[in-house]
Formats: sequence, structure tokens, C-alpha cells
Amino acid sequence: MNRLGKMKLELTWHNKDQALIPAAEGKYGYKWVSPKDPRYCETHVLELGDVIEGHKAPKDPKHTYSDRADLEPIADNLLILGESGDVLESLTRIPELSEKYVGQVKCVYIDPPFNTGQAFDHYEDNLEHSIWLTMMRDRLLHIRRLMSADGSIWVHLDDAEVHRMRSLLDEVFGPEKFVAEIIWQKSDSPRSDASEFSSDHDTILVYKRSDAFEVNRLERSAADDVRFTNPDSDPHGPWWDGDPTAPGASTHQGMVYAIQHPMTGELVYPGRGRCWSLGQPEVLEIMRGWAPYKLEDISDADERAARCGLDAKDVRRGVQAIMLAVPPEEARRAAEERYNAGQWPQFILRKGGAGGLGRKAYVSTKGSVPRTLWLNTDVGQNRTAKSEIKALFPNNAAFDTPKPERLLQRIIHIASNPGDTILDVFAGSGTTAAVAHKMGRRWVTCELLEDTFEKFTLPRLKKVVEGQDDGGVTVTSDEKYKQVLKSLNGALNIYPDLKEDKATKDFKKALRAKKEPDTINWLGGGAFQVARLAPACFDFDLDLGLTTLTDAAGDIELLTKSVAAQLGFKLTPKDTIFHGSKGSMRLYVTRNSLTPELATEIAASLGEGERVTIASTSVLDESRQALRQASRGSKVVHIPDDIFQIDGEDAF
Repeated sequence: MNRLGKMKLELTWHNKDQALIPAAEGKYGYKWVSPKDPRYCETHVLELGDVIEGHKAPKDPKHTYSDRADLEPIADNLLILGESGDVLESLTRIPELSEKYVGQVKCVYIDPPFNTGQAFDHYEDNLEHSIWLTMMRDRLLHIRRLMSADGSIWVHLDDAEVHRMRSLLDEVFGPEKFVAEIIWQKSDSPRSDASEFSSDHDTILVYKRSDAFEVNRLERSAADDVRFTNPDSDPHGPWWDGDPTAPGASTHQGMVYAIQHPMTGELVYPGRGRCWSLGQPEVLEIMRGWAPYKLEDISDADERAARCGLDAKDVRRGVQAIMLAVPPEEARRAAEERYNAGQWPQFILRKGGAGGLGRKAYVSTKGSVPRTLWLNTDVGQNRTAKSEIKALFPNNAAFDTPKPERLLQRIIHIASNPGDTILDVFAGSGTTAAVAHKMGRRWVTCELLEDTFEKFTLPRLKKVVEGQDDGGVTVTSDEKYKQVLKSLNGALNIYPDLKEDKATKDFKKALRAKKEPDTINWLGGGAFQVARLAPACFDFDLDLGLTTLTDAAGDIELLTKSVAAQLGFKLTPKDTIFHGSKGSMRLYVTRNSLTPELATEIAASLGEGERVTIASTSVLDESRQALRQASRGSKVVHIPDDIFQIDGEDAF
């Protein structure tokens, strides 16, 4: 049941109440443990490394630039080597990171392992369903915390798990937060090695964090506007013949009535089940633009009832028709005169004036509403992405299923604005971060496999900030030219004898002259910091049922950071005595034996109203009592016994 006491549909699977930890570092492989197991509960520290910085190149007056090229490059970005679950825990639990990222991520795009049972060159994609679901459930819960109220998550999958992921997203975000299921055409040709069907598409599931989410509309293309014309010289601009009616006749009976045609004199009604799209006073005023009109009761309840799908006795009474106020011939002359003069009313007369009624639909100034079918001609396909990777890394084999930059550009455009934060915890070759950077967004991304990180992710993002990435969305080419040329070449393959025809050559020459110059969108610049997940400081002995320290905990600096992360303290590196703070509580970490004398000495360094938590690997008798006497409210924590407060019976 949910919190309102109502039953809800819930997906169940084996070991759903358990947690997963990596079976080996740097690989896709997991094992079940209790949610209280220290190996699952431990918050891994981020070890911050180099800052990779680039500089924005000056514009060349010989080239054309978009508004995006004027955006100030973002420097506050983070590239992490590490397992996605551990990275997300760090972002949500370490105070310095949680303050920065929790509730601040506007757009999340993840392209997780598809669980297809196949082994790819760059990662293992053969997780068993229940493991895959638990892995994704845990990550989605962390991601949800990171998302802003107006944020959204875009999950990219194929057919293997998309149906289960839809149920899982319903469970984590709520079914009412579902936004769309997008179909991306990833291929434009069949695979001859397919045993049954050749898959042409992937699915992208979109969910919102709350109703505050809003989409950014897409820029209109020439193809979007081809149907808009202006045959009557309308001062409002081009329009097309739209539907003057709307659904809902039975619930909007007052908008179901006859309009007498000004040319033919015939009575025109909305189609069955539909009503006029505007209120009657507005429609009356519009029709008076053609001829004199009036409201009149014509006793047409039976006809109106039929249009509403109701019995005549149930239809609303007293709804008048819009009728001509002058003789039909006089109305026809007035309508013909207006038709020939142009600048017609909003309700138009089709077929030269003798047809039915239409309604002017103008070109939207807000752009195009995103649709759920994304063709590869608009956003690229796998082959496009492989070409982008090959251009960046000619000596490295491309990924099997990379994503084209134009696909991510559309997602990021719809879901965010310049300066917003983008998150991707399955970085792969780094496409999401690369596109986010070029679009003036902040980004955080991580990659599990060190080989992928070193060969692809890190060097690609270096190229982006250094302005050495000329592919993808860096440059926008004339897509109209490309489409026409592609169609022409396709036709010439069917009729090769036309290739040498003079008319064909003249057309190609004219087409090249029409081609618009390329537009440059990115000039380099900005920066990002490289980070790695620190090794674990804590382990768990299954036989003894005890939390233990790893060899990495021998590094006192790492141990201090780890203890601070586990206990929720913010580090205070400039403090000469204490290592962290949380409100008025101070943190002191030591591998030395904590004696009563040392506890008293540490407490003596506290300021007025301050307390201290002393974490030590060795606590001698009477130390806790000595600290309580020296500073009321202070406490001693033994490392590792008191860090996770777990007993042996709860651990696996």
C-alpha cells in the first residue's frame, strides 16, 4: 500500500529486499548482501585529481556562428572513474558534494547495460534480470534525490528490459510522473544476421521529478513549415488549413450547432462527436467577416443530438444556429468580394469558397512540440555515432552501440537550459558530457571501466575543452542540402544513365550554389576535474561477523576522509586541530590509542558551545568517561566497530 492506504501495482523479483555490491573492482559483476552490510553502506571518498582546462578560440569573420558559440564555457564539471552506485552514494552522502548536487540536477540521461546476454568489447552486458533490477533500483533511488523539482530522467534501453524498467520507474517516481516513451531509429538498414526480426529502434523512457517539469520546444525546420502558405496575404503570416472543430461534443453541447455557409447557404455542423473549437460569440464575430450573420433558433435538436451521440431528449435546448442575416444571394456576393480581396477571416472557405469550413493555423512562434518518434535523419543513428568516435580515435575500435551527439543534443535541449546540471553515470565514450559541455551545461559523469575511461572518456572530453573536437554538434551543416542530395543520389543509383545527363549536372551545380554555409556552435574552453573513487577502507568478515579495516585504511588521510563521509562531517582542512565539522560538533580522527589524557586534551581545544566526536582505531578504558566529563555531549567512536552500528546477525 502507498501512504494513502491505497493498493498499488508493484514489480517483484528475487532478493528484492537485498542489496548488491561489486564482486570485483572495475567490472560489471555483483553479489547479494544485506542492506546493512558495511560493504554496501560505506560511502566511498572521491580522490580529486587534475583539472583539465581549455580556452575559447576567437571567432573568424569568414565563418558563420550560432548563438550557442557565444555561451560562456562552463568550468565546474566532474569526470569520475568508479562504479556508478558508489559514485551516486558519494554525490548524495558526502556533505561537500551533497550540498552541491542534491536537488540540483536538471537532466539525467543514462544508457545502462541493456542486459541482452551478449558480451561487448567495452563492457559485460549479461546481468541476470533480478540483479539488473536491483542494480537499477538502487541507482534510481539515488538519482531521484539528486534531481531538481523541475528535473527529468531519460533512460535509454532496447527491448530486453524496457518493459521491466517501465514498471521500476513507476515504482521509484510514480506512474503519474511518466512523460513519454520515445522511439529512436538507431538503424536505417536491416541486419542480415538477425534470426527473426532485425531491430531498427531503441526506446528512451522519460519521467519527471514533479509537475514543475517543462519541455523546451524544438526549433522549427524547413520541413515543419513547408505546409504553411499565405494565399490571402494574411498580415499575421503563413498558415495552413486546420480543423475548426475539437473533440467533446457530449460535454460541450453548447458548441454544437449549425453555421449557414455564406456561399452555398448550406447548414454546416461539426463532425459526429466533435464541437466547434471556439465559443459561439467568437465564431459569430468571425463569420461576420464574410457576410451579415445573426443567431437564430432553427429547431434542430435531433441533428444536434445525433452529432453529440445522445438521444434528442437529452441534448441541451436553446442552442441557436449562426444564420445569414441577409438573403442568400446577397450573402454570396459579400463572401465572394471578401474572398477575392484576401486577408480572410479565421474560419476559411475551402475549395475556392464552395467547400466546407476550415480554420487558419499559424506558424507557432514557440517552436515545435517534441514528438515521440525520432528518425535517424533528424538525430543520427549508431552508424553516425561510430563515425564520430572513429574521427576522434582513428586507432581505436569504436563502441558497438554508441549514441550520436545529435541524439543527446535533442534530449539536453528539451530537458534543460544553459547553466543547468546534466548527469550521466554510465559515461562510456563520454557523449553526454561532451554534448552538455558544447551546449553550455554543467555536467557530472562517471565510467566504471578504467580501459574505457583512459582510451575514450577522458581523452574525448580533453579534446572538447581544448577545442580539438570538430565533429558531432560542434558544426551544424545544411541538413536540407544533405537530404536533397541523398534523395538525388538514391534516384541516380536506380537510373544510372541519368548521372551524366546535362540537366542532372546543372541541377547539382544549382544545388551546391544553394547550400547554406556550415554554422559553428563550439569554440572550445571551460574545464573539468578528474576524480577517482578511493579504495574502500572497510570490509566485513563473514565468519566472525565483524567490520574490519582494509589495507587502504592505513593511509590516515584517506581514513580521515572516509570516517568523515560515513558520519556526515564536512572536512575542515584549514583547521589545525580538528578534521571536520557538523554544526557545533567537531570531528577528530586518529590511529593512535585514545587515552583519557588525550581525550581531555582534545576537548580543551574546543570553542565555546562546541562538542567533539573523536574517532579512533584504539580506545582505552575510561576514555569515553573522560571525554564526557571534559565536554558534555561529546562522544567517542571506535573505528571500525561503531562506524556502521551493525551486528553479526544482520550481515551476509
